[in-house]
Amino acid sequence: MIKNKKLILALLILSFSTLLSCKTKSKLTVKNITITKSDKTQLVVKAEMAVKPEERNFGFMERKNIPDGTGMMFIFERDQILSFWMKNTPHPLSIAYIDSQGRIRDIYDMTPFSEASIVSTVSVRYALEVPQGWYEKNGIKKGDLVSLDFIN
Repeated sequence: MIKNKKLILALLILSFSTLLSCKTKSKLTVKNITITKSDKTQLVVKAEMAVKPEERNFGFMERKNIPDGTGMMFIFERDQILSFWMKNTPHPLSIAYIDSQGRIRDIYDMTPFSEASIVSTVSVRYALEVPQGWYEKNGIKKGDLVSLDFIN
């Protein structure tokens, strides 16, 4: 009887942690991120905010469709060299590495399912992933400024 109680308890704990994990993967806060280009024109990206380690670790994994004009903002606690990959991520993405002042320092295209590391060239605080080609199509370049009002 005690074995059965332990098994039931273990299954309940596993089920509960799975439910929490699924909720984290699907329900991120969404905020509008404003990017100001060098010519002072602005664009807005509707971005999911990945703040907690488990949110950042999962990112866009398993997402097959990421609409234009949307993205995911990864927020870190301190400036650091960041490294991202596309493991289990079927949708092609572009990533911008952004410093603590909001300046875009790097922009890279990333290959679906690739486990190759895409590393920032300098210490940064944020990374913004969008559908591949969105930055280029909208004329966003290194040096452009991301408004940091989303951290309030």
